[in-house]
Amino acid sequence: MDFDFNRLISRENTSCVKYDLRQVIFGNPNVLPMWVADMDIPAPDFIIDALRQRLNHPVLGYTFRDNHYHNAITWWYKHLHGWDIDTAWIDFCPGVVSGLSHAIRAFTKPGDAVIIQPPVYRPFFTTVSANNRKLVLNPLIENNGQYTFNYDLLEKQVAQGARMLILSNPHNPIGKLWSKEELLKLGEICIRYNLIIVSDEIHSDLVFDGKKHFSIASLSEQLASITVTFASMSKTFNLAGLASGFVIIPNPTLKARFSAELEASGAGMGNIFGFEALKAAFTPQGEEWLSGLMQHLNSNWELLSEGLAKYGKVKVRKPDATYLVWADFRNTNLTDDQLNRLLVHEAGLGFSPGTEYGAEGKGFQRINIACPNQTIELALNRLAKIARYIE
Repeated sequence: MDFDFNRLISRENTSCVKYDLRQVIFGNPNVLPMWVADMDIPAPDFIIDALRQRLNHPVLGYTFRDNHYHNAITWWYKHLHGWDIDTAWIDFCPGVVSGLSHAIRAFTKPGDAVIIQPPVYRPFFTTVSANNRKLVLNPLIENNGQYTFNYDLLEKQVAQGARMLILSNPHNPIGKLWSKEELLKLGEICIRYNLIIVSDEIHSDLVFDGKKHFSIASLSEQLASITVTFASMSKTFNLAGLASGFVIIPNPTLKARFSAELEASGAGMGNIFGFEALKAAFTPQGEEWLSGLMQHLNSNWELLSEGLAKYGKVKVRKPDATYLVWADFRNTNLTDDQLNRLLVHEAGLGFSPGTEYGAEGKGFQRINIACPNQTIELALNRLAKIARYIE
């Protein structure tokens, strides 16, 4: 089946964070927004049709997650990721960010140390701090654009009494899929010190070039017993506005603690449209659509990388996964303020400044390529306005 990923749709005047808040966020209402991680691509018709079908019934009352919902998740994970999940391991969460907050409250106490690995998704920082936990930074080691875990520092930090590690896999913003060997080495430290791993795997379906995503909980029974995995269909099918995710917790004791935290906070019900969307998404039809999406994203990557090749001071590597490109502007020798000002006010481009992901993001910009080809071409045309700074 053919899908049109180049269809241009205006998102303005829809209370759209990406477009309708450009003045607030960038101070320029006309930037081309390529920052926040949602797609300028419509959700697939078969999901929209499923939502319309449910709306044909005029009563939208309290709804539970039926067997179809849970079986859709287990089918998807077995079929796409090779992980056999028991439906008893699954619970609802409104989204990964709120899920992180619930996990922090369920498994740690105020003042406990929680480790994150910058450069990393900004809510990892804010969620830990907002819950009055001690934020411990375990920065990734970067070498010419390649990143690895800092195992030695991690072991020292864990030995000092940390209670939780929040893992990003695939890693946002760098787009890395952690290998089985890397995860096992990381996991061995966590097992030895009984450190709870909270793994954000929301981008795990969006994998390039036939590479494989490994959920750390799938690698051994010991790792499964200490891991809480968050995911959602929202990134894969552009459904973030439905605020619907799920969590996989094989350890029944941890699962009970998390479920109790959800109940205590009144956050465990979910919404009917999130349930219906997931049941339509995690299907063979959804897999076919995803395959087409990845081909489209690959063409966007090729457009972007070819367009940037003329600028010797900008380096990019193809992400293993995600639709996010981690662009290195460090060779421009511009300060972050100078770079941001040039991009926003001279080029009219709204990327995500690398410092949003920690001090380790200095000199970088995160670029969202989940859009029609035409948007990539427009971005490159706009970037040419500051060519003298980046050639």
